[in-house]
Amino acid sequence: SAVVKLIDAGPGIPEGQSMRLFEKFERDHRESTAPGVGLGLSICRAIVEAHGGRIQAENIKSEGHVMGACFWFELPLGNPPGDDGSERIEQEPLK
Repeated sequence: SAVVKLIDAGPGIPEGQSMRLFEKFERDHRESTAPGVGLGLSICRAIVEAHGGRIQAENIKSEGHVMGACFWFELPLGNPPGDDGSERIEQEPLK
């Protein structure tokens, strides 16, 4: 599998909210002045899970203090679920 991690040095994820962030229309209340409707992470979760992977978020802690957040996803290597390995027919792009 391949793992991709995104780490920040921000305030972290509110306690007990790490999985709720991946729900539709869910936003961290501290971000309420930022534009958006709370769909980004739910779309990421749908894409990752459609490819047989998993996605999570967690706080990074040092000596009991939150130092930031880590968002990561893992995808299996090889053929995606439902792919029988046969060649795909390439279509011309729409004009």
